[in-house]
Amino acid sequence: MPPRLDTTKLTPDKHSFAMPEVFDVKTDRGLNRETVEAISSYKKEKAWIRNFRLKAYDTFLEKEMPQWGADLSMIDFDDIVYFLRATKEQGRSWEDLPTEIKETYDRIGVPEHEKNWLAGVSAQYESEVVYESVQKELTKQGVIFCDMDTAVKKYPKLVKEYFATVIPASDNKFAALNSAVWSGGSFVYVPKGVTVSMPLQAYFRINTERFGQFERTLIIAEEGSNVHYMEGCTAPIYSTNSLHSAVVEVIAKKGATVRYTTVQNWSTNIYNLVTKRAIAHEDARVEWVDCNIGSGVTMKYPAVHLVGKGASGEVLSIAMAGKNQVQDAGSKMLHLAPNTTSRVISKSIAMNTGTSSYRGLVHIAPGAHGSKSYVQCDALLLDDVSESDTFPTITVQEKETQTEHEASVEKIDEAKLFTLMSRGLNEAQARGMIVNGFIDEVTKEIPLEYSLELYRLVNMEMEDSIG
Repeated sequence: MPPRLDTTKLTPDKHSFAMPEVFDVKTDRGLNRETVEAISSYKKEKAWIRNFRLKAYDTFLEKEMPQWGADLSMIDFDDIVYFLRATKEQGRSWEDLPTEIKETYDRIGVPEHEKNWLAGVSAQYESEVVYESVQKELTKQGVIFCDMDTAVKKYPKLVKEYFATVIPASDNKFAALNSAVWSGGSFVYVPKGVTVSMPLQAYFRINTERFGQFERTLIIAEEGSNVHYMEGCTAPIYSTNSLHSAVVEVIAKKGATVRYTTVQNWSTNIYNLVTKRAIAHEDARVEWVDCNIGSGVTMKYPAVHLVGKGASGEVLSIAMAGKNQVQDAGSKMLHLAPNTTSRVISKSIAMNTGTSSYRGLVHIAPGAHGSKSYVQCDALLLDDVSESDTFPTITVQEKETQTEHEASVEKIDEAKLFTLMSRGLNEAQARGMIVNGFIDEVTKEIPLEYSLELYRLVNMEMEDSIG
């Protein structure tokens, strides 16, 4: 049985601090029909979204818990706060936010990022977005970047057309849970032919103990458009468990390109259970860059359904499992049209009793002739007490196709370690350099600010593993 969440030895960093709890509205702990109705009432939602929530709640009750992957038996759905509104309204500037919230984002550095290299930023604190901005030039081009709650109110026709079409509530138990109690998240709409030249960023923060965050993100890229969306996720360290269960839907129309980058550094008391899926139409391209450093348990498998001829998908992922962490991550590539291509590069690191797993699916359907798929899974074990597993599934139902799968598991090279230490590095620094070299194939694909943060987090983990 995989190890359960353990918070006895945690590495403090600039993301792990806790601030005093602030809220305008907060539901009681526990999940029932009244909780779902209360969330909808607080948000003053229309009947269609309220009914969607209630039907999803019934689906959640009917669905079984996953019987594979990590051990989820410690999740107590009756001991979670499902909705907490931290402020009465969104701030128009960082200065408008309550002191505790503003200090949180100042310490993490989000306002500085917005100033220097982002086209837009959205900051979610607990259940709702407390701040968002988008450059005026993008607004003039017709780009929409706002939180999902605002989108439901301001762009109901657009939301109704696409909402829950990629991931229905019936998809799995946690998709149903999200559909019932979702709050916050991002809505992105890029018109035909528009290129968003700088990234859009969303930042998700859990501050409250025994809390559930259930954001919902929907990205629609019209024909020939291009957008890069990034998200960062953190929470303070508590001795009790919290739950993060998001749903992300991406629609890339003909010839569009969407890149979705995640750097997840949840504290190790978080269950991180996320459903991410994209639809790629003719000649469209969807790229998932998925970096998982934190959480106690992660189960996440970004998917691309290649439904149009010539569509392509890519998943570049990092999963790093430290003491009693379970990183069960991977990808799903479904080739449903001719001449589609997919590429998966997975890098997993396990140390100090951690478990890292790659769980992937490649499916080539009848009629998807000329399709090509390449999967590479590399695992690095830093000691004799950690574990790495690979669970690939490949189904091919068309003759004229090409599939490749490579997998490797290696231990840290003692000769490299000795050489680096002989040059003046201590053991933690030497291990960090080796690990950073191992994941370089992925980190070079993300903006410099994020890659530097990843390197810093890896080095901190190495220092902690040495003790």
